[in-house]
Amino acid sequence: MEKWPDSIVAGETERHEPMVRRVLAPNASPYTFTGTQTWLVGSGKDVAIIDPGPAGSGLSIGDPKDINGEGHVEAILRAVGDAKVIAILCTHTHRDHSPAAAPLKALTGAPIIGCAPLSIKDDGPRADSAFDPDYAPDRILADGEQIKGDGWTLEAVATPGHTSNHLCYALLETGALFTGDHVMKWSTSVVSPPDGDMSAYMASLQKLYDREDRVYYPAHGPAVDNPRQLVRGMIGHRRMRERQILGLLEKDPQQIPQMVAEMYKGLDPRLTGAAGRSVLAHLFDLQRQGRVSVKGETWTLV
Repeated sequence: MEKWPDSIVAGETERHEPMVRRVLAPNASPYTFTGTQTWLVGSGKDVAIIDPGPAGSGLSIGDPKDINGEGHVEAILRAVGDAKVIAILCTHTHRDHSPAAAPLKALTGAPIIGCAPLSIKDDGPRADSAFDPDYAPDRILADGEQIKGDGWTLEAVATPGHTSNHLCYALLETGALFTGDHVMKWSTSVVSPPDGDMSAYMASLQKLYDREDRVYYPAHGPAVDNPRQLVRGMIGHRRMRERQILGLLEKDPQQIPQMVAEMYKGLDPRLTGAAGRSVLAHLFDLQRQGRVSVKGETWTLV
């Protein structure tokens, strides 16, 4: 895990480029790093808000009890200032990303635009937030659709895999891409079945690799100033995990806990369940390819 500068404080606004500012939510955890990063796009009379983050009921930024982002909406509105909010966009509907959309809409009148609604129950240990069941968009964006403001244009880039409804947003005027949880510098993205899909995730990584974006602004962790290099490494990392799985199955039939113990030596025990979900996602992908099969909880090579 990368070390994050001590100067980064929840609730403060940080400008990354003339049209891009960030407000950090106070929901740091082993799975969100320093917290959810809400991005404000626009430097003129109007702005868009990307990934509004968690929402709560009244605590202020800085309150030690504020672990769910209760003061975050207030901090976003301070950052917006006198500009008009014309769009509230979500990359996906995990609860560390979309719940603040509703109170922001109520306070600003701006529409909620972006990813489709999705709320399902996972069937295993999570390594990130559960889905937001209350997310209700006014407009769903398809791949390539755009919204425009004062001097800025955001284009939706469909990137399923982490979730089936995940979107990134390209700021066409500057070459920046807001990547949500799809690509992050501090950690690989969680791909957890049944909604998380490894084959879709790998295709989405390739899609980004084929683009020419200048910089990535993820929802957690530092900006990525070498996007294609990072994505190439992430593709290689996933292929390495796939080879590890196949190598273990060449020796003997395996159950997932056995594979996790071999593949993730020294892993924080709190993350063991999440690692198992990642292995399961790879196994489902390999099963679709006809390379492995399962009987009960035991996986074998075909």
